Amino acid sequence: MKLYGSTTSPFVRRIRLYLALNNISANDHQFVNLDIFSEDGRAQLIKDNPTLKVPYLVDNDQHIFDSRVIFRYLAQKFAQPALSWHEENLLTLIDAANDSFVTLFLLRRSGLDSNEDVLFFNLQNERVAILVEQLNIAVAKGDFQQWHYPSICLFCLLYWANLRDLYPFEKYEALMTFIDDIKAKPELTEQLRATDPRN
Repeated sequence: MKLYGSTTSPFVRRIRLYLALNNISANDHQFVNLDIFSEDGRAQLIKDNPTLKVPYLVDNDQHIFDSRVIFRYLAQKFAQPALSWHEENLLTLIDAANDSFVTLFLLRRSGLDSNEDVLFFNLQNERVAILVEQLNIAVAKGDFQQWHYPSICLFCLLYWANLRDLYPFEKYEALMTFIDDIKAKPELTEQLRATDPRN
């Protein structure tokens, strides 16, 4: 089983942390770090995944193209419980925020100012503001107390977006406490270090 992706992608990191959470070792899977902006990496991506996104998983003849579907595939393969409908909704909020943050990051990397009064930019910024507020409320209510897949996804989103300086998260107390609490857990130190996008 091979997981293809970039070490800097929050969508990739969530799957790597989920594998670690379930003690799925390097003997059971191989992580292939793919630079999707290099000529060779782009060619590999085009060959393997028509969505042109990472991560994707190759397990024998099975190709799985999206992080959410990869999670479901792995959960079934390793007999893990499915998410509740509430957890699915939380994951939808996280994924929507992640998509918009990636869009804003790519706009900035393309030399565009997403603060300009342009409909597409305005929609992304509005979406992010609403989603971050909703996630802050969900954390404050205790929806992410357990270290499970939705918590992993939220942590990866916040860590990456904060690292890229995409949003002023410091005004959201529950989210900041959530990040600090996860980073302070000694049992997660090695997993977080091994998957840190700065490495």
